[in-house]
Amino acid sequence: MNKILFFLFAFSLYSWAQGQNPLAIPPVLSGTEIELNLQPGSVQFYGGEATATMGANGDILGPTLILQQGDFVQFTVNNQLEDTTTLHWHGMHVSAENDGGPHTTIPPGTSWTPSFTILDKAATYWYHPHLHKKTDKHVSKGIAGLILVKDSEEAQLPLPRTYGVDDFPLVIQTKDFDANNQIVVHSNSDDVIMVNATLDPFLSVPAQVVRFRVLNGSSQRVFNLGLSNNQTFYQIASDGGLLAEPYETTRLRLGPGERAELLVDFSGMEGQTPYLKSYASELPNGFYGATYPGMGPGLQMAGYNPNPLNGSDFNILQFQVGVPTTDPVTAVPASLVEVTPLSESDVNETRSLTFTPEVLGPNQLNGQFLINDAFFDMEVINVTVPLDNVEIWELTNFSGIAHPFHIHDVQFYILTRDGVAPPVNEQGRKDVVLVRPMETVRFITKFEDFADDAVPYMYHCHMLTHEDGGMMGQFVVVGPTAVDETAAETAISVYPNPSKGWLSVELEAGLSPERVWVYDQLGRQVPVSISKTEHALEIEGLRNGIFYLYLQLPQGLQVQKIIAY
Repeated sequence: MNKILFFLFAFSLYSWAQGQNPLAIPPVLSGTEIELNLQPGSVQFYGGEATATMGANGDILGPTLILQQGDFVQFTVNNQLEDTTTLHWHGMHVSAENDGGPHTTIPPGTSWTPSFTILDKAATYWYHPHLHKKTDKHVSKGIAGLILVKDSEEAQLPLPRTYGVDDFPLVIQTKDFDANNQIVVHSNSDDVIMVNATLDPFLSVPAQVVRFRVLNGSSQRVFNLGLSNNQTFYQIASDGGLLAEPYETTRLRLGPGERAELLVDFSGMEGQTPYLKSYASELPNGFYGATYPGMGPGLQMAGYNPNPLNGSDFNILQFQVGVPTTDPVTAVPASLVEVTPLSESDVNETRSLTFTPEVLGPNQLNGQFLINDAFFDMEVINVTVPLDNVEIWELTNFSGIAHPFHIHDVQFYILTRDGVAPPVNEQGRKDVVLVRPMETVRFITKFEDFADDAVPYMYHCHMLTHEDGGMMGQFVVVGPTAVDETAAETAISVYPNPSKGWLSVELEAGLSPERVWVYDQLGRQVPVSISKTEHALEIEGLRNGIFYLYLQLPQGLQVQKIIAY
């Protein structure tokens, strides 16, 4: 199947000059060993000179990674570009060392080999480079791909999930091309729309319920999605997981970096050709893509106009509805999964971030933007978070344009927008939130599982021009700096220690741990096999090194140093 998808993907890329084009469907990589080659490419988008591109395992974009929750996956990322780069697993909960931020660089001709357990819920994530000051270049040139995580909850639901048949990836982007057909980076003149790197695309879909995994992969543009026949569709997932129930709507606003899973019921529509559109004429001023990118006509942006996409409705993708499959999904489920936000009563800390323009006044959109009055500095840790902290972050946008705020490491729940609860489709797990001009957004999250005082995570605006310009900060999550072994010995006994790959943990009578986990010295959670007997635990699978055993007991957290040889 992968070879067929790859052929279709390649065929679509080279048929663009012939008018309307079949949507390219990226091939799939799955399993527990995945290799990605970041490489230069070339695509004939238009007649004349070919466009220089970048891609993963191909000329542009990258394969869709399908991963299973609970699997331990080993990656090999080979940098065959002339540039240093990185690769970030956007939205995924991994250690800072594995996160692929700007500190974890991959020089040309070298490889990076992260490995981690898939802890995330079923959802649509994505991967892209994250090199400081070059993120926009590497993403705009083409390095981006989707990550589909599967889990047991999602598997129980009556949803479409046959990739390329009734379950489709849609990477929506806008780009700017110069007179020589080359992609212009850091441009406000992005007047070319493409899906899965396909110009003027169409997609054959069956007359039944079809699932779309939508990513706004644009550098800056906000989309206001809807169908040309104005029929309702259903959002079933936000950035980090399924919603409690399908959200019925005719419009969906999606900022850069945001994802949504949608169900569209094409039943009874054989022979029809509706379009997925962006109803940009309905965007209020203050969004990139509206008539005015700032709050009013007084805030100008160089290169923004004239652009036929700004403030006007435009087609994104044509659907050509055909016959149903042999075993179609014909109904939208009434409910999905249980969604339990964190409680404000458990909050340990509240932090405030402000977004402000570097240049005040009517020219502010042509300058850069700051977070808490500072530009990003690779040498400055802006926030230090204790491991297992539950925190509220308050984001206040004092600029004239909306900013999509993204935080690494965690998923969050939006509490309020200007003091009002968010709409239902924003009440699930999120890692990007579009903060409107002069708006305050509050979200709650928990920083768990990973601690590393050396390698930071990022938070930033996901308008890539703003991110590259310094609208970014970094934080570290810190765990216990010392182990109170005396206190631990009053409740537990660990032996043998040092050990040869296994050890026993004997508990005092009546004690039962609520949670058991193991970290290495870099703050990475280590996959181990744990079996439980009457008053003891047996742990197997430790490799050579120093580890920390955490036991959450009723009277508190106990930590024990372990040496394996």
